Amino acid sequence: MFLENYKKSGSVEVICGSMFSGKTEELIRRMKRAQFAKQKIMIYKPAIDVRYSEKEVVSHDAHKIPSTPINDPKLMLQAIADKVEVVGIDEAQFFDPCILEVVQELADNGIRVIAAGLDTDFLGKPFGPMPALMAIAEDVQKVHAICVKCGSPAQHSHRLSSSSQLVVLGEKDIYEPLCRHCYNEAIKNEGR
Repeated sequence: MFLENYKKSGSVEVICGSMFSGKTEELIRRMKRAQFAKQKIMIYKPAIDVRYSEKEVVSHDAHKIPSTPINDPKLMLQAIADKVEVVGIDEAQFFDPCILEVVQELADNGIRVIAAGLDTDFLGKPFGPMPALMAIAEDVQKVHAICVKCGSPAQHSHRLSSSSQLVVLGEKDIYEPLCRHCYNEAIKNEGR
């Protein structure tokens, strides 16, 4: 009975963690499984994320799936009219707070929503709408990278550049995954 109602009422799943932790890889995996099950899917990403592709969600391991780049999360509501069954959202931390209402409306209309994003920014603070998305989700999976300094599970995205801007798109040239201890050491050495 619970599973039947769970499907009927929609749901929200959040995949979160640091950079290089496999968030996008897991999102792609779940979306491809939905496709395999012949469910109608739609994937969105912020238009500002053009690191690997303008029109695809691409993992660091080069797995990819077609997506629709958008600036306004409200455009995702078209999925209701299009009878989409599963909506994927990559880099959810870059969307404005109205994404929360959009995700709620999608789920309330019977759609399974899977959102992936950084849970904390380069300063270790909760990032954008991610805490609120985790709070309303039926399921939250936190994934971890491996600390490049000591090999422990890493939950921090340490920025290697000196920029103080909140959003700086980059890869291994600008960020590295670090565990709590190594992150705190790096911050201390940088005088932050």
